Amino acid sequence: MLAGGGTAGHVNPLLAVAEELARRDPSTRLTVLGTATGLEAELVPARGLPLALVPRVPLPRRPTLDWFRLPGRLTAAVRAAGAAIDAADARVVVGFGGYVSTPAYLAARQRRIPVVVHEANARPGLANRLGARWAAAVAVTFPGTPLPHAQLTGMPLRAAVADLVGKQATDPGGTRGAALAALGLEPGRPVVVVTGGSLGAVRLNAAMAAVGADLVAAGAQVLHLTGAGKAEAVRAVVGELPPALRPRYHVREYLPEMERAYAVAAIVVCRSGAATVCELAALGLPAVYVPLPIGNGEQRLNAAPVVAAGGGLLVDDADLTPAWLRAHLLPLLGPDPSELAAMGAAAATVGVRDGASRVADLVERASRAVQ
Repeated sequence: MLAGGGTAGHVNPLLAVAEELARRDPSTRLTVLGTATGLEAELVPARGLPLALVPRVPLPRRPTLDWFRLPGRLTAAVRAAGAAIDAADARVVVGFGGYVSTPAYLAARQRRIPVVVHEANARPGLANRLGARWAAAVAVTFPGTPLPHAQLTGMPLRAAVADLVGKQATDPGGTRGAALAALGLEPGRPVVVVTGGSLGAVRLNAAMAAVGADLVAAGAQVLHLTGAGKAEAVRAVVGELPPALRPRYHVREYLPEMERAYAVAAIVVCRSGAATVCELAALGLPAVYVPLPIGNGEQRLNAAPVVAAGGGLLVDDADLTPAWLRAHLLPLLGPDPSELAAMGAAAATVGVRDGASRVADLVERASRAVQ
């Protein structure tokens, strides 16, 4: 039983581990525990995996009226998770955090079924802090994650990114060329990829568009993924560029085949969600990381190892200004590519390419212990 849902940060590593387990032993029976409203409701059935549903139970971080509703909601969710575990005859529960994992961990504990926890972020969430207390194994993505008995496995990579890692090792030129052609980009110019995720990031969008003329005048081209509903503001700024430079600044809301952007990128300007950091490091791509300025600060911690290794730059959201970009990003795009190459090599030293295999090892070990 694999439990995790709500966001891509939970669902994608879950699917990567599920696919690795199935590849190793096609007779393995896999069931995913999720909610009816999270991303898993779309992605899990699309991969041909059965999805058992439990009620969504947010854990309040501070006292609210939801505290009084929590016991009843959690009891119902644990009951549903237990029924799903029993129906699947699960021998191991693998949790990836999020709303779904808490009832899964509690139901597994009631049944004395071993639990394997995978934590994506450098700062663990509430569900995994709970499950790690009695887990048979605890896998973490980043060194120093404060969970008991943690083992560093890295991030299980999405299949498309894992495939790109392999293609770049065997045919880097052909892989980049095919992606450039698919995206309508010129083969002879470095590509700056800008992304704030599917929802975009207003700060990144505004700052990068403001230096668009500088970037393309320096010989680069830009692939700017603005996020849903945010493209027009960027296009309005790009529309002011000189006509000769305008075609080199490509604006899209979203790119479903994100691996194509990775395949062409010379450097990426992005947030530092766990998956993004791990994918870029696995691919040896340098980046300018701009941590999300809200939340519990995990995005800054996520980027810390690769930045410390020299594989990226870290800048606070409030400090990402056109002046900062001209001072720090533009010099990397000069005619000498050696500095970017060195940054990419440094990023690769902390990249983990076999995270799904490492987590699958822990799952198989826990399964053998109960046979």
